[in-house]
Amino acid sequence: MTSPRRPAVRRRTAVLRREAVLATVPVAVAALLGAAGPAAAGTTGASGAGDPYFPLSGNGGYHVRHYGLALGYDTSSRHLDGKADLTARATQRLTRFDLDLKGLKVTGVTVDRATARFTRSGQELVVTPRHALREGQEFHVTVTYRGTPAPVTDPDGSADGWIPTDDGAFVAGEPQGAMTWFPANNHPTDKASYDFTLTVPEGRTAVANGVLLGRRTTHGRTTFRWRQSEPMAAYLATATVGKFDIERYTTRDGVQVYNAVDPREARAAAPVLKKLPSVLEWESGLFGPYPFRAAGSVVDHAPDVGYALETQSRPLYDSAPDLSTLVHENAHQWFGDSVSLTAWKDIWLNEGFATYAEWLYSEQHGGDSAQKTFDALYARPASNGLWAFPPGDPGSGANIFDTPVYARGAMTLHELRRAVGDKDFFRVLRAWAAEHRAGHGTTDRFVRLAERVSGKDLDGLFHTWLYTKGKPGRA
Repeated sequence: MTSPRRPAVRRRTAVLRREAVLATVPVAVAALLGAAGPAAAGTTGASGAGDPYFPLSGNGGYHVRHYGLALGYDTSSRHLDGKADLTARATQRLTRFDLDLKGLKVTGVTVDRATARFTRSGQELVVTPRHALREGQEFHVTVTYRGTPAPVTDPDGSADGWIPTDDGAFVAGEPQGAMTWFPANNHPTDKASYDFTLTVPEGRTAVANGVLLGRRTTHGRTTFRWRQSEPMAAYLATATVGKFDIERYTTRDGVQVYNAVDPREARAAAPVLKKLPSVLEWESGLFGPYPFRAAGSVVDHAPDVGYALETQSRPLYDSAPDLSTLVHENAHQWFGDSVSLTAWKDIWLNEGFATYAEWLYSEQHGGDSAQKTFDALYARPASNGLWAFPPGDPGSGANIFDTPVYARGAMTLHELRRAVGDKDFFRVLRAWAAEHRAGHGTTDRFVRLAERVSGKDLDGLFHTWLYTKGKPGRA
């Protein structure tokens, strides 16, 4: 996401530009999922993944390996018909489990083709299969549902999820919004592959993640089939609908690019999107090979949204992005998408890294050096909002998209770079992306990696810049 997200401030403008396959879950994460919540030790899957910032997001007792989503959306009535087929594995014995789904009417649930009982409790769809599921058992869940999807309001006051537009929908799910349009185990610790079958009125385009497998128009309706093979957290899924101009090509590295641009944004977006191949090549040179088969952009005309999002393999923009925003959202493909969070308090690992990518791009393309950018930020008085809370633990979901996470998170990386030198610093970034590719990371793991690569004790540095309240002192 571009920074910071506040209703009165366009997150698509970065802080510094203002100022100057079926995947398997890693063992540690499977253990976390299986142990989440007080009920996990019994036969009932926990109603949350154990994240203190979003206690009901995600669920315990199982891991989803694959989502097959078939959606039909009418842009006039804003009615959605959905069918979700989930392939999952039980991480404990289960007589009952939850899915996250908000606001839509469920018309049926089956588990392994047998009708299952279900109830609704807030955002929880509580499913009781006909027969208990064994620990380690693979099982299949089908949920049919319908209704008029609507966004949720996040703790910072922003809209998140299925956001209607004048010609379709802007679908951006960070941190909670996936549950507004499909039943999910909606926490970053649970990543899966996806197939999307999206049917919309002829003349509209439905854009999801990954590679476009095909499209077909019959009887005034067009169906688009998309596949995201690499594992993806639910909040990074999209099914954005609108009137779009389409551009397709393949990069020199064989990455399939699909750009969808609202005609009202086309003129402003064109010179920036033209730089996408060179941006991806530059980021690959710094961070390692691009982690997905597909890339691209969805540039919508959604003036009330106020942010962009790093939807996996194809970032989503509420209007024509500037170059720094393009750099930021595509840096997330490594930091946040391929290497995902295990807890929302660690979001600086996403936003601090993507913000620092902006600084590096400026430094290496004739703009301000990262040091100059750092110095301008550090010059802010101790009363400035930059120092409002430490980025390593923002304190609540209301703070995770605020300035300290982005700017002070990037400052932490710059201090690391100064402490270990450029050679080891860039080795750390590449090793982080490589060692946790398609998996998960934590702040502690990043600190230990930086120490291993550099041979230095860095606990003091990270404590000062990530966890100290107020404005840190300089050594």
